[in-house]
Amino acid sequence: MGLFSFLKKKSGAPAGELLEGIDTRLRAGTPSRLGGAQAQEERERQRAIARATAAKIDEIELEMASVIFDDEPAWGSGARHPAAAAASAPLAAPETGMDELPDAAAQPATAPAVEESAILYANGQAAAAESLLRDSLAGFGHSERLPWWMLFDLYQATGQEAEFESIAIDYASHFETSPPAWQPLVPDQDAPPLAGVAAAERFGPVLDAGIGPGLARLLAASSPLVRIDLGAVRSADADGCARLLAALQALREDGRELVLAGAETLMATLRPMLAVGERAGGQAPWLLLLELLLLSNREKDFEESAMDYCVTFEVSPPSFEAPKRVSTAPPAPRAGDRFLLPALALGDGGALLDAIDAYADGRTLLVLDCARLARMDYGFATALQSRLRVHTGQERRVELRELNHLVAALLRLLGYGQGGDTIRLYPHRY
Repeated sequence: MGLFSFLKKKSGAPAGELLEGIDTRLRAGTPSRLGGAQAQEERERQRAIARATAAKIDEIELEMASVIFDDEPAWGSGARHPAAAAASAPLAAPETGMDELPDAAAQPATAPAVEESAILYANGQAAAAESLLRDSLAGFGHSERLPWWMLFDLYQATGQEAEFESIAIDYASHFETSPPAWQPLVPDQDAPPLAGVAAAERFGPVLDAGIGPGLARLLAASSPLVRIDLGAVRSADADGCARLLAALQALREDGRELVLAGAETLMATLRPMLAVGERAGGQAPWLLLLELLLLSNREKDFEESAMDYCVTFEVSPPSFEAPKRVSTAPPAPRAGDRFLLPALALGDGGALLDAIDAYADGRTLLVLDCARLARMDYGFATALQSRLRVHTGQERRVELRELNHLVAALLRLLGYGQGGDTIRLYPHRY
């Protein structure tokens, strides 16, 4: 369609000097693993169909977003699409003038298996929680998606990719939707339990040379935590791709803790720009796509794109190495600083709660970012609730964003976000 032709344009200007400092091999490492030898042919065929369907849906959604981008009401204006409003009623009615997240968490239907599995998982009994959730799929899970979502999060938090992919195909077939992508939440046992206010930047709608100052601020920031939100990007050129690629590689090489939000949106923008055998757009968009796939731990997609890159530019294909200290997240509906919780929140959490208190000083809205949070136990959840109620009693609002569904179920059991509570829960969405 002519309306979307800008997505397919190739920039004639190469990235030039910006690419000189970029590691075009991405990262040296052991050769990537190719598909499992024991995978059944029929299962592989279904997965290929599901991936193709997901790619088509991504393309359609990108085109739709491009059409409505200029007409979308400003976030916080109160205007919402009817379907979204019906599916995502907030836990507590917002105050007059309060900015409202468009995907505010609704209180979902629950079942004993959901509640019991949330408690088991919080206590470190992941296998027992998995068994309960799997048994619930034939009954409660026949019409409700919550136990499926909890299983997805459990598998991603425990590194069970094969189980995740298997159930994702069943989920896609049962609910006639695209399967979710594998985005592991496995805590890095060798990494320090970082938490705190993150250096954050949000880019879009155009990824070009104008992103330079924002990237410079991120690289110069002293914070060990960095959040980059790419969910608003709708177009890109070679210069912008090269700049972002160089920054991502620098952050990765420095060992900084990175939260990459909206990576899927940018990848959907880049793919129509790339065609096997066409070099006009330069290497930067290809290499940025590969970097995003690596950071998202999408090994199979990385391998396929790496071979296309190899054929196009007649160079050795880059190798895949699983990223460390990187997590992905959905794009945020608004910019602003936030407090990132660590991968594991356990025990009384005295030091972490004190850090949250320090973050709260002088603020009326506290945003706790849970994109990297894999597990929270009962002890920390109750201690956090007591501390946060001190802040809500001082007329501060609290939002826990991008919760995984296991943690969200635990917090609901403890009474978070119920009645007149101004602590609001926002689980991530599949």
